[in-house]
Parts: sequence; structure tokens; C-alpha cells
Amino acid sequence: MKTQSAKFEPQKRKWIVVDAENQVLGRMATQIAVHIRGKHLPNFTPHVDLGEFVVVVNAGKVRLTGDKWSQKTYYRYSGYIGGVKATTARKLNQENPERMIRLAVWGMLPKNRLGRKLIKKLKVYTGPTHPHEAQQPEAFKLLEKYS
Repeated sequence: MKTQSAKFEPQKRKWIVVDAENQVLGRMATQIAVHIRGKHLPNFTPHVDLGEFVVVVNAGKVRLTGDKWSQKTYYRYSGYIGGVKATTARKLNQENPERMIRLAVWGMLPKNRLGRKLIKKLKVYTGPTHPHEAQQPEAFKLLEKYS
């Protein structure tokens, strides 16, 4: 028996579109991370980028459960003393909803060179339109049991 190792083939990549309207942020982000990484494929190999490009539309209409709109806090650090800045989920969603989804997906990807390459395959847009029609993306329906 020989172990088959997957090869990097960028021409076989698919593009999928996810509509974030009324989707729970964390549950949606897990499915996006699985498709970006390629873990849903039968020939998944941890050190090879086999995943798909994911376009997320309607990022501003994402949902959070419970009191997370006021209790969930996002932190940034400038590197200087006293340079910690905190933002609530509600304020971040009003100012930059794309960042909320990007941070949720980034937390589920590996923190190495491969992860930094994978996060570039995520395209997030606030409105219902996107400039990637030339790639002929497929509409992707999130699993019902997770929404």
C-alpha cells in the first residue's frame, strides 16, 4: 500500500458564493473554513492548498445569538504601551462588517504560511453584489442543521 499525496492544482479550483443574510456567524464561518481548506474533499492533505475560493455577500446582515452584540469584544493591539483597543460586535458590524467574518474564519485556519495563503481565498462584501462573476461561482447553501 502506498499513501497518495495530493498535488496542488490551481486550475481545478471552484468558486462558491455564500449569502450571509440571517446566518449565525460562527456556524457559517466553520463551513467556510472547511471549504477554504479543502477538508470536505476525499483527497484532503493537511499541507496542501486544495480548497475553493469563497465569496461572502450580505456580510452586514449576519446574525449573532444571545447577547453577543453587546458582550462580544474584539481587541486590537498597536504594539505600544497602552495600545490595546477594544470594540464591541455591534460597533464593528456597523463600521466594518467584512472584518467580523474575516476574523471568525481566520480563527479557524492554521496559523502558519499555509493559513496566511488560505485566508486570501476569502472575499467578503457588505452588499448583495460582488465583482467575481467572471469566475462563474456556484451558489452554496449552508447546511440546515448548522443554521
